[in-house]
Amino acid sequence: MDAVPIHDIFVIGGGINGCGIARDAAGRGFSVFLAEMNDLASGTSSGSTKLIHGGLRYLEHYEFRLVREALMEREVLWKAAPHIIWPMRFVLPYARGLRPAWLIRLGLFLYDHIGGRKLLPPTRTLDMTRDPAGKPLKPLFRTAFEYSDGWVNDARLVVLNARDAAERGATIRTRAKVVRARRENGNWTIAVENLRDKTVETVKARLVVNAAGPWVDRVLAGAVGQNDVHNVRLVQGSHIVVEKKFDDPRAYFFQNKDGRIIFAIPYEDDFTLIGTTDQDYLGDPREAKITEAEIDYLCAAASEYFAESVQRKDIVWTYSGVRPLYDDGASKAQEATRDYVLKSDAPDGQAAIVNIFGGKITTYRRLAESMLEKIEEHLGRRGKAWTAEASLPGGDFPATGFEAEVAKLKTAYPFLDLTHARRLTRLYGTRARILLGLARSEADLGRHFGADLYEAEVRYLMSQEWAMTAEDILWRRTKRGLKLTREQADALDRYMNGASGAIAAAE
Repeated sequence: MDAVPIHDIFVIGGGINGCGIARDAAGRGFSVFLAEMNDLASGTSSGSTKLIHGGLRYLEHYEFRLVREALMEREVLWKAAPHIIWPMRFVLPYARGLRPAWLIRLGLFLYDHIGGRKLLPPTRTLDMTRDPAGKPLKPLFRTAFEYSDGWVNDARLVVLNARDAAERGATIRTRAKVVRARRENGNWTIAVENLRDKTVETVKARLVVNAAGPWVDRVLAGAVGQNDVHNVRLVQGSHIVVEKKFDDPRAYFFQNKDGRIIFAIPYEDDFTLIGTTDQDYLGDPREAKITEAEIDYLCAAASEYFAESVQRKDIVWTYSGVRPLYDDGASKAQEATRDYVLKSDAPDGQAAIVNIFGGKITTYRRLAESMLEKIEEHLGRRGKAWTAEASLPGGDFPATGFEAEVAKLKTAYPFLDLTHARRLTRLYGTRARILLGLARSEADLGRHFGADLYEAEVRYLMSQEWAMTAEDILWRRTKRGLKLTREQADALDRYMNGASGAIAAAE
């Protein structure tokens, strides 16, 4: 019987932090095995407000280091993945009786100057009686401040980090649950159950990274066997997606009378995304769903600003994410720190586990670099930090070159309509050509599942991006779930069930 090989690093969790760490570590020459019990980005990492932002409101809680690091990351990430990350201007209407104008101006001055902004335009003041941004709002908002942040397709950011990690040698397993992890003979022995066929695989590693997000404490208490674990505070954030409320490409930052804020953001061409809420969560993170109270809150908060109120009948989709914030004892959920905390545990020189508590999607790459410093304390130094200058798969074109990429794809595949070419470029960047291959007509893309989703894209997502179910494709990889009917989604699921074995065999 062959001996089980020993990996350097075993990563538990296929969210943004786990996949970012796997990518960074593999790129430095570490052997990496990552296990995700569901789909990649199936938890917190696809439940965000989808912003690459410094966190303007965190300045109120004096989290200057976190905000500065996040601001610096905006342009780094934009350059790395200009297909799935792009600049967005935000309009913050001034409302009397809330935060004073001088405080907003001070916050935005800091926002403009502490983060090394180079490409993003600066803050400016708007006359809402003249600017188009005032058109969809109530006439009582006469002044607003406009500033820069970024948009990200969060679930695709996770998958592209996993794809890059795999291409650098990492093993990525989804639907793979860690059921037991024990220290033995100076290493970790980990039992990984394949949730599709119920087989159990044994994996050995020199170090474990616990990047399980909301499940981080459960991993420690269950698989690892630690008792009395309480490191994270689970906070639910919910969003509603409604029929488009405005045509302006800018997003809105709305202050609420309770001191909280929400965003209203252009989404998937035809919709507006509104969120988020902040409330403590005590249940199973997998069961998180928007509450009736959250729906009422978001509708009411947005209706304070929009001339046309936001009503329940406008909602086409909702989603909720559970943030695993480090439990710093804050009294309110919205005041709990968004900063990340990394803690090593290696009793008496035994094999180490490094746990991640907290974090936010904007700073995932910096978190990974900090994690590699921790890992190197235990395993020794390998390669140097490299991700700040490296593009993610499909992002190997200039940060400001998206429209040129769309034009190139349209020229290479003239049968694509412009909307389809833009969507493929937005999701896959330069790798859209791999997906389309030798196609010379729409018929060459294979079976049509609805909207602009064809068999060629489905097969690519199954073979290259670990998609196993219709939900993986419709609600994480592509968001075509907003366009397909229930019958079309069911047909896609049946196709994927039948094709999975053939596609796996062909790879």
